[in-house]
Order: sequence, then structure tokens, then C-alpha cells
Amino acid sequence: ATCGQGCKYGECMGPNKCKCFPGFTGKTCNQDLNECGLKPRPCEHRCMNTHGSYKCYCLNGYMLMPDGTCASSRTCAMVNCQYGCEEVKGQVQCLCPSGGLQLGPNGRTCIDIDECSTGRAVCSYNRRCVNTFGSFYCKCQLGYELKYTSGHYNCVDVNECVTNTHRCNLHAECLNTPGSFQCKCKQGYRGSGFDCA
Repeated sequence: ATCGQGCKYGECMGPNKCKCFPGFTGKTCNQDLNECGLKPRPCEHRCMNTHGSYKCYCLNGYMLMPDGTCASSRTCAMVNCQYGCEEVKGQVQCLCPSGGLQLGPNGRTCIDIDECSTGRAVCSYNRRCVNTFGSFYCKCQLGYELKYTSGHYNCVDVNECVTNTHRCNLHAECLNTPGSFQCKCKQGYRGSGFDCA
């Protein structure tokens, strides 16, 4: 089984046939499946789509039960949680719909955890971390782009000299470097490469 385009979040099952992991869709399994848009809806009250999955949470005055349904809770209504709550041994605790969120100082609203600055996020050496509300993703370093080569996705150097995205002077030569470029004034010219006289 060979898949020319690869299967980003899935397995190659036959000639250009991908079997996607749960939560992903598309010919190459590169798209997140929005479970919140499925019929029947997976959540009773509110649904939040996440990368490769989803989270259920309840309206004010309800609490999330272990089976994902929402049960009326008068104590929950009094706490006034942003994303619903749960009762543990008679204690009411507010919940956050994602592991990338944490309860704020008031114990009712959820605030974002910046996985990039706390070191929770691990990106490979040639990628940089980008924080999002409730999560993060790994993006190619500046000067690199995501390309599908030899069976998987890789961050490949952008040749600014070929793509013409350099800012070298008309009288300068462009030299590609990993992740960047340099400008060198041609013979008979002097300057930084961006300015040549």
C-alpha cells in the first residue's frame, strides 16, 4: 500500500486509500473532523471542537455527568461556572472544556494555559510553538515551509532567491542560506547587498 500524498493523521490501507484516525477526515486525513456538526449531536447542551476530538459542556445550572449528559444542579447554578461544573463528594467544582485551559483565580472562568512559554509543548527542533486558546500547534520556523516529501510532512528551507521573496539590490546577488538568505553586491559595486553603489 502506497499513498502518494501520505496520510497525515491516519494509515495507508491501499493504493492512495487512507484510514483516518478518529477525529480526522479528508483524502489524506489532514483535516480535523468537526464532531460538533455531526448528526446526532454528540453533546446534549454545548459542544466545543478540539484538534482531533471534542468536549461537551453544560449550560448554567446543569452539571456534566460521566456519560456526557447534562443533569440539573441547583448548587451548580449558584456557583455560576463559565463552562458547567461537577459535584464531587458534595463539593461543587467548575470545569474547563480543554486540558489547555485552567480555572482562573475566581474559580469560575477558564483562562488559557500558554503551553509554549510553560514548556508543556514539545515541538521538533525545526518547528516553533504557536499558542492558541485552549491548545497550541507546531509551525515551521521562519524561512521554512511545510512540504510533503518522501512519505511524510517536513519543514523544508524556502529558497528566497528562487521564490523572489528576497530584498536584494538590483546590483546584488542573492545567496540562499538555511532558513534565510544573504545579499552580496556584484563586482564593481559596494554596499550591504540591500544597498549597492
